[in-house]
Amino acid sequence: MSNISEIFYVEDDVDIAQAVKEYFEQLNYKVTVFTRIEEAKKALLNYSPTIILIDWNMPDGQGDNLCGWIRTRWEDLPIIFLTVRSDTQNIISGFQRGADDYVCKPFSLEILHSRMLAVLRRSNKREEHKLYCDDIILDKDRLAVFYHQEEVILSSPEYQLLLTLMENKGKTVTRKQLLEQIWDSTGNYVNDNTLTVTMKRLREKLHNPICLKTIRSFGYRMEDTI
Repeated sequence: MSNISEIFYVEDDVDIAQAVKEYFEQLNYKVTVFTRIEEAKKALLNYSPTIILIDWNMPDGQGDNLCGWIRTRWEDLPIIFLTVRSDTQNIISGFQRGADDYVCKPFSLEILHSRMLAVLRRSNKREEHKLYCDDIILDKDRLAVFYHQEEVILSSPEYQLLLTLMENKGKTVTRKQLLEQIWDSTGNYVNDNTLTVTMKRLREKLHNPICLKTIRSFGYRMEDTI
């Protein structure tokens, strides 16, 4: 991800939002503006942009709360605050909630662009190693799974099943695909009931999460619901 392809901009000031949108679109970037925090949240659950710009004062809440919400789900999504709040305490709070940079209004669009590119250079060096779905976190480096921040001990088939579904979040994975990928790939040929039993145990250990859905007679899908 060496170039910015899509920017989400959370800003209720129409004039500022339009100026930022026009500037970056002239540089061939796609910019989506959200005038409310809830609109941005709904969009983020379905699509992850390259970077997100957030104003602090919004009609339906504060940008730092949105920043914190994002960080519980996407550890590496680059976030920059664009705000009139220039006092030290607000800047510190913004970074504590997970922002990568903090730009005070008024700002130069050229300098904003440079700072965005700098944030992305740093972000690109961090390897994506965690997967998220609602309150479930899967850490691929540690081969560990957490539910509400508490570790859940899974068997190898249960872990592989969850990993496959989370790597394909938002897509339905067929039972045939799961059997072939998790069991047949290791030479352990099993019947269809093995998948049913493994899924049942996985659901129980994760407290029957609503984000893990059964597509009857076809397969399974994981998707964010919060």
